[in-house]
Amino acid sequence: MNTDEKYLHLLSNIFPTVADASREIINLEAILNLPKGTEHFLADIHGEYEAFRHVLKNASGNIKRKVSEIFGNTIRESEKKELCTLIYYPEQKLELIKTNEDDLDDWYRITIHQLVRVCRDVSSKYTRSKVRKSLPAEFSYIIEELLHESTDDQNKAAYVAVIVDTIISTGRADDFIVAISNVIQQLVIDQLHILGDIYDRGPGAHIIMDTLEKYHSWDIQWGNHDILWMGACAGNDACICNVLRLSLRYANLTTLEEGYGINLVPLATFALEVYGDDPCEEFMPKLLKEDSRMDEKTLQLTAKMHKAISVIQFKEEARIFHRRPEWQMEDRCLLEHVDYAKHTCNVDGHDYAMKSCCFPTIDPNDPSALTPEEDDLMKKLHHSFRVSEKLRKHIRSILSHGCMYNVCNQNLLFHASVPLNDDGTLKEVEILGKTYAGRELMEFTGQLIRAAFENDTPAETKAFAKDYFLYLWCGKDSPLFDKSKMATFERYFLEDKTTYHEEKGNYFKLRDSQEVCDRILDAFGVKGETRHIINGHVPVHAGSGENPIKAGGRLMVIDGGFSEAYHKETGIAGYTLVYHSRGFQLVQHEPFTSERDAVIRGTDIKSTTQIVEMSTHRMLVADTDKGAELRSQIADLKDLLYAYRHGIIKEKRT
Repeated sequence: MNTDEKYLHLLSNIFPTVADASREIINLEAILNLPKGTEHFLADIHGEYEAFRHVLKNASGNIKRKVSEIFGNTIRESEKKELCTLIYYPEQKLELIKTNEDDLDDWYRITIHQLVRVCRDVSSKYTRSKVRKSLPAEFSYIIEELLHESTDDQNKAAYVAVIVDTIISTGRADDFIVAISNVIQQLVIDQLHILGDIYDRGPGAHIIMDTLEKYHSWDIQWGNHDILWMGACAGNDACICNVLRLSLRYANLTTLEEGYGINLVPLATFALEVYGDDPCEEFMPKLLKEDSRMDEKTLQLTAKMHKAISVIQFKEEARIFHRRPEWQMEDRCLLEHVDYAKHTCNVDGHDYAMKSCCFPTIDPNDPSALTPEEDDLMKKLHHSFRVSEKLRKHIRSILSHGCMYNVCNQNLLFHASVPLNDDGTLKEVEILGKTYAGRELMEFTGQLIRAAFENDTPAETKAFAKDYFLYLWCGKDSPLFDKSKMATFERYFLEDKTTYHEEKGNYFKLRDSQEVCDRILDAFGVKGETRHIINGHVPVHAGSGENPIKAGGRLMVIDGGFSEAYHKETGIAGYTLVYHSRGFQLVQHEPFTSERDAVIRGTDIKSTTQIVEMSTHRMLVADTDKGAELRSQIADLKDLLYAYRHGIIKEKRT
């Protein structure tokens, strides 16, 4: 028996008769002709959990648009706004309405009918089977009946009215409204793509991860800040230091302490003991407006902790750079280039004056050596990261839903870059004695990342993989960094700002070229006239007129600055790229105030939609990767039918 026949025998176990196989072919052929599901692309969320959750709830303004289309001029704008807010935040909005509404039953009746109309519209592009799977068990039958029966049908009007009245009379109206609102939120986004950087800067990366773990369909292309936390979870002490330093730099300890239970008391105690008399002026945290109430004592403690962990970070990094000389990063061991008597540091052959030179834990003869107190502190911090079950759980989710890149529906997704030579060709990068470029580089990098977490990885490979997280964070040829250097030391300690310059890699210099983008797309096997690269990583300065659409439409850069730390720099508060059955739309967001404002005042993220590219025809499932998969299944089922009808395989009738 050949392989094809063996496969057909296995397939016959699932579809044991001609009728079963035929029914499935009919079903799959019908699905091919449904409209393409809506994909949402987000990048560089950086812990801004309220804005992130609101964008998911309002589907980047898509729910508001649908409500306007459905109800037109039949209800007032204020009523549309109230309905949208109810869909976004049903539990909170219901509490508010019940305190103000005089005739609650009448409000329930009107609102439930409105919600059913919205739900019917957003579910229209899916099969009944898929919609059914999205329904909560307790209301599955009721919602399905309401979606497929209309009050316009006089024969069914009374039937529908009785269902709604019974929901109200049995006291289930609140639960039903919450359930159907959640269904609307789920159906309006078919697939969510996160192009990296969930972590750092903002206060709620752990809340974002909690949200994603409950989300129906999502994937992530790992970003440099995600890799840093993955490295910390894997036990890379330099990554642990970087995670702590960035958190202290932005006075954001919520994710560490409340999210993951990281104990920072040993660091605070150490910082006060060692840097108690040091003003640590260069290490004062960058305060965002919600942190403006931080008192002077807390500011001083934060700055001392910030300096303490930064100095340890430079030591831990140097130890790895010396251990991995093939990375050619030993020039970044700048503590070894400081003249502690003259208060200067030699960078690239030039001596530069230092802002301060207070290093009580540095031995000038061995600058990278940890003091016994620093070593003890790092053991405690290492243990705290390694035993955090919630951190491990979230990193497992990132691993299971993620990779370095993704190709989906003629779109190549990755966070930052593909290393290139000066002429725009793919750059070969050496890892463990072998060279990789383009797709192979991304895939091997992904394998190394996973190897750091696998129990059966050989010890030598696992040790390298754990170290490699640091290279991915700040290495010159890292596809997640791709700059000449990370000038962290210079920014903290050197007066001359010219030393802060980080030369961008060739990808960032050449990505405006359609020829270069096409070469990358070819290397990753992305075909089609409407293929694209979609990136995040580098904030687009929309306020200064920078266009996120580059290379004649081949490249879309969707880091618009979700993080509040970037709002002044970018002039906006993030992008969402929406890819629906009629084409691409880029949604530009203004800053989100709060969930409380959204519930009480009906405020929404003010968004501007830019049409990027519209299709000449409405795209169907048949035009997508899923369509290609379904056509392959149909071909297999037709082969099974042939086998049944020609006696090659016998039907399994019961």
